[in-house]
Amino acid sequence: MFPIVSPTASGARGQTYPARMVHLITPGVPGDVTDLFARLYGEWLEQQLHQPFIIEDRSGAGGNIATEAVVRAPPDGYTLLWVTSANAWNATLYGNLNFDFIRDISPAASSHRGYGVLVVHPSFAARTLPELTAYAKSNPGKINMASGGVGSGAHLWGELFKMMAGVDMLHVPHRGGRPALADLLAGQVQVMFDTVATSIGYIKAGELRALAVTAPTRLPVLPDIPT
Repeated sequence: MFPIVSPTASGARGQTYPARMVHLITPGVPGDVTDLFARLYGEWLEQQLHQPFIIEDRSGAGGNIATEAVVRAPPDGYTLLWVTSANAWNATLYGNLNFDFIRDISPAASSHRGYGVLVVHPSFAARTLPELTAYAKSNPGKINMASGGVGSGAHLWGELFKMMAGVDMLHVPHRGGRPALADLLAGQVQVMFDTVATSIGYIKAGELRALAVTAPTRLPVLPDIPT
């Protein structure tokens, strides 16, 4: 994920930036990973640049609503977009977008690299990834897999796992990662691919069970969880 800015108008060049409040738009909902990181970076930017950075969450359509809001904003550098990997694959998933991401958006800075974790509700029978795969094969279509919406990272991680493992799980999209995680914690769904940042507290508290991570190697924060 990395924040980027719409193309800067030539008239703004040479001026001290920022000279006023900046809006940082995220594709998430309050409390999810994009919102959390955006607020952390917004606070740091305020300290460094001495201007307020206002975080606005505009969820929906796999991040396209937030992206279009930035594309339609004045190209003066005062409306930033918090980009996720969904922006890269949306060009393939959606055939009627009202913008061209490469043409209409210019990168400003990279923030971090994140990974996902496959988590299940503690009441779920599977305690390991092989057990989950075996259970899913024996019960096709009976496992509810939550995500933050169609085309979200959680959704695509889940679909890739289903293809690789040869299993069928029912996708249950939500309007953002936070509502999906809330349903998993409540036991309304059984499985979810979530970001490590938003799940790790629940994993360590025993409220979720981690089965695997999407990283190429084990993560230091979850050293006992296989890749």
